[in-house]
Amino acid sequence: MAPKVLVSDKLSETAVQIFRDRGIDVDFMPDLGKDKDKLAEVIGQYDGLAIRSATKVTPTILEAATNLKVVGRAGIGTDNVDKEAASKKGVIVMNTPFGNMITTAEHAIAMMFAVARQIPEASASTHAGKWEKSKFMGVELTNKTLGVIGAGNIGGIVCDRARGLKMKVIAFDPFLSEEKADKMGVEKVELDDLLARADFITLHVPLTDGTRNILSAENLAKTKKGVRIVNCARGGLVDEVALAELLKSGHVAGAAFDVFAEEPAKENALFNLPNVVCTPHLGAATTEAQENVALQVAEQMSNYLLTGAVENALNMPSVTAEEAKIMGPWIKLADHLGAFAGQMTDEPIKAINILYDGVAAEMNLDALNCSVIAGIMKKANPDVNMVSAPVIAKERGIQISTTNQDKSGTFDGYIKVTVVTEERERSVAGTVFSDGKPRFIQIKGINIDAEVGEHMLYTTNEDVPGIIGTLGQTMGENGVNIANFTLGRSEVGGGAIALLYVDAQVPADVIGKLCETGKFRQVKSVRFDV
Repeated sequence: MAPKVLVSDKLSETAVQIFRDRGIDVDFMPDLGKDKDKLAEVIGQYDGLAIRSATKVTPTILEAATNLKVVGRAGIGTDNVDKEAASKKGVIVMNTPFGNMITTAEHAIAMMFAVARQIPEASASTHAGKWEKSKFMGVELTNKTLGVIGAGNIGGIVCDRARGLKMKVIAFDPFLSEEKADKMGVEKVELDDLLARADFITLHVPLTDGTRNILSAENLAKTKKGVRIVNCARGGLVDEVALAELLKSGHVAGAAFDVFAEEPAKENALFNLPNVVCTPHLGAATTEAQENVALQVAEQMSNYLLTGAVENALNMPSVTAEEAKIMGPWIKLADHLGAFAGQMTDEPIKAINILYDGVAAEMNLDALNCSVIAGIMKKANPDVNMVSAPVIAKERGIQISTTNQDKSGTFDGYIKVTVVTEERERSVAGTVFSDGKPRFIQIKGINIDAEVGEHMLYTTNEDVPGIIGTLGQTMGENGVNIANFTLGRSEVGGGAIALLYVDAQVPADVIGKLCETGKFRQVKSVRFDV
């Protein structure tokens, strides 16, 4: 059955057609997002939900979304989506951070020009029939120093445009390397240096605990007298009340804000001050940007629902379409290893240690980690997935650790999972063969070569004669067909294991008969999602 997507906000018809062209059933209801009760009533039918800002994805909506796998936001901001609740529900939340980069950067440049030349006030004055030519004395951008806080995607475009305007560009960004700064033609500086030197300051960072109020009253006081400040990024990055006071005192010559701490902004300390330009969050408001983000979200959601590729997800590691092709069998292997360890473990888990060897160590380990953890957690919660599993593990205080190493043996690469409890450690390792099929290669330190099937039987015993016969005879007498049979032992007469791939789940009474023979330390039926 084809995946089904609901578009509950206004997306372009071209974006809706992308879903259809990819073979996805889509219902286009652009006003449904405003009716939360109706949305809750129908959301259970859908695998995906495509939105803009009108639809509010609340815990109530998510509770009703029994089949939902992904929410795609056409745009950057996802304040209208409860990401914590979505993660617990196992729903991926995607946005489209690149569709409006140019538009937002251009708006910042436009705001810089507007505040430098007092264009809005001059326009209003001229419309009013005045001719106050001498009142609106401006400044040039050429040869001025622009301080860019955040030189990522949008900030980088602003840097490029500003250099084209012959501005001297300095940038504060902890993640900007000296090498990258040189390629961009900007000077990497610390924040205090930027504040002291910049004639214009523009912000291009997300709102996080580390960036909230980055231009605090204290930092604003460090700025160069006559500075002009532009914020087209996120409200809450600047202490608006403190900035208003510095504007009134003349220390700050002007400000241009597209975003505010509280939106919609009906009142604000910056409103009605001279040489303050305000716009109603227009950074992404161009025809091109709105179309770009709509097309992007349709492509991203289609890729995930059809191929498992995860792009621009906010609550799980991204896996590109190219990675998904290569990593698909390894992600499946990681899930199988986790599922085996989880089904073998009855006591509370304290830690999960994951070893990646060879080619596996070169892959997207965050995604593989999520798959391992999901496999382990399925025993306690069958509905868990790669999104919700890390959240559940964190809530339970389970410590996750990973180790990477170069190719160390026969296989090009493998994954080893060790589960730690108060009583014991249990490990299982596996690899992917050239045919793309996951295989178990070691259990409890004993080497094996076992194909993974949906239904399997695992036994442990002492290495003594008669085990194979007992297993075969008991299975045969009770109508259990064996598709594959793998044995392994630590040493002659030591500990031994058997892993049987069977056509259907082994009934409890058959397991009981095997236990009654007294030849087995452990007999357990295990199941895998193949």
